[in-house]
Amino acid sequence: MRIRWIAALAAAAVAMTGCGGDGGDSADERAGTEPSYYLSLGDSLTVGVQPDANGRPEMTSDGYTDVLYRNLYDADSTLDHERMGCGGEDTTSFIEGGLAHCDEQYDGTSQLEAAEAFLSDNAGRVDLVTLTIGGNNFTGCVSDLESADGPSLDTACVEDGLERIDTEIPVIASRLRAAAGPDTQIIAMTYYNPFLAALLLEDGGADDAEAEDAESADGPEDASEDGDAEGADGSGEADDAEAGEPDLVEYATSVLEEMNESLRSSYAAQDIEVADVEATFDSTNFEVPEDSGTGMPANVQAVCDLTWMCNTDRGPDIHTNQAGAQEIAATFEDLVQ
Repeated sequence: MRIRWIAALAAAAVAMTGCGGDGGDSADERAGTEPSYYLSLGDSLTVGVQPDANGRPEMTSDGYTDVLYRNLYDADSTLDHERMGCGGEDTTSFIEGGLAHCDEQYDGTSQLEAAEAFLSDNAGRVDLVTLTIGGNNFTGCVSDLESADGPSLDTACVEDGLERIDTEIPVIASRLRAAAGPDTQIIAMTYYNPFLAALLLEDGGADDAEAEDAESADGPEDASEDGDAEGADGSGEADDAEAGEPDLVEYATSVLEEMNESLRSSYAAQDIEVADVEATFDSTNFEVPEDSGTGMPANVQAVCDLTWMCNTDRGPDIHTNQAGAQEIAATFEDLVQ
């Protein structure tokens, strides 16, 4: 169970291959007027990647950008969504290209170059740009997945990922701001830590959390079917599960904090606002709430509720479920002017 869980987790982390597309009929077709645009950029979170019924990642129309667009469209029916993200992009490929399925989408250019061209072609008509990039800088940093001792962390790979965050995010931010101009609102985001779910590895802890995840992802009907699932000790709670991979969790948390601080600094330098998804997911809060029904720390509970990491039917998968997409969309929407 433990080895299978870790292997599936890493497979989900690297299988982000969904690409973007438009948000449906264009606004000028709908209203017969010149549209304004919402341009969404980034990785698999941007294009709503979630696991299908067989656990294979697939692009959906339920990403946070889709939820955000639907909310914004309710207030402005002339708004069109240019959905330009591509699953698997990291900071390097975002600038330079190099992922075959993304290069095909952008006609041989990079996502950043495609965004610059779109902003130039639609100068004065882009009201909002959102950006999610950087998480995939670390998807190749786990190895030895079949080892009985669990995975190995390639710290050199992690350091390289952080260095590219430090050097390439300023380039991305600067070029986007130059292309968009000073008056276009750009909102980027920090990341949550899906690897907190490793705290549930031991003795079927992930199975205990599945009922919680099913309720968030599928609604009350599914929750009623799974809600009586018991943990390995028969309690149905995760408080007796010791940390299966404490080193992974502690290290991932420290890397997340360093990464997100670098993102905030680089974006602020270009007057790019930041949707604090790290805070939305309580990512650094290891306290167990007094009213907790599961005994999980707040950050682990959030990962189980808002992603597929604790779902053993379709996951574990690092992507947000529909509830998570809605939470991220709300975090962005709070900043939209």
